[in-house]
Amino acid sequence: MELRTLKYFLEIAKEGNVTRAADRLHMTQPTLSRQIAQLEEELGEKLYIRESYGIRLTEEGLLLKKRAEEILELEEKIRVEFSGHDINGTVYIGAGETAGIKHIGKILRELREKYSGIKYRMISGDAEDITDKLDKGLIDFGLFVGKVNLNKYNCMTLNDFDTWGVIVRRDDELASKNFIVPEYLRGRELLFSHQAKTQGEFSEWLGCPVKELNIIGTHNLVYNASVMVREGLGILITIDGIINTEKESGLKFIPLKPEMKAKLILAWKKEAVFSKSAKKFLEFIKQ
Repeated sequence: MELRTLKYFLEIAKEGNVTRAADRLHMTQPTLSRQIAQLEEELGEKLYIRESYGIRLTEEGLLLKKRAEEILELEEKIRVEFSGHDINGTVYIGAGETAGIKHIGKILRELREKYSGIKYRMISGDAEDITDKLDKGLIDFGLFVGKVNLNKYNCMTLNDFDTWGVIVRRDDELASKNFIVPEYLRGRELLFSHQAKTQGEFSEWLGCPVKELNIIGTHNLVYNASVMVREGLGILITIDGIINTEKESGLKFIPLKPEMKAKLILAWKKEAVFSKSAKKFLEFIKQ
């Protein structure tokens, strides 16, 4: 299996059409079809089905698309890491949505002031996404919020934290409150991040399992969930500092009581082999 063949397959998946993909790749359609037929023969699976409007990926095709993207992303990471002997290259960081990302931004700014050849790539996702990418070597570091099982990684707790609370419309009856206690949420329609819903912290704060609440929706992007709140679809459980809640936004953030803080933890693989740029980033953040 060759990388170029995987690139051909990804182009077909992207275009949804073999002829258009061949044009983009500057090759003939029969030649491209032959290459993919050889790949299918090698794998022993049909990767796509031709339909009137183009092609549809099979289940096996969807799996190969995911794996091929990971392989080619790792190939690019390797090329960057071996691009020269100077301190340059890209630091790959995965992070959930958190106001604490400003801490990482400060470190990256200081790092680039000294080593202008260093760049960064920030990849967003929940804890499951980030640990998956760490394990596969697709990112160097993961930034996690709150209680996450990170026993198999090296970790560092940052000198920052997130404050949990709710976001409501300013015409909601809760908008007059200075804080939110558990009983205020019972019976209300709530929006939770997928990660927060599965963490034990909220059960401890509530004094009951999260599943007993009326959770009408989950999300992995807080901005999209805030739009749902603005449209009257419920109360958003989130952390402070991510969404604009100035008066003109029509939204208000209210902290929880008892106060609930979430630690910010930077993690990386044990025995990780870092590029020069990733080593420097870790040096700076330790300092």
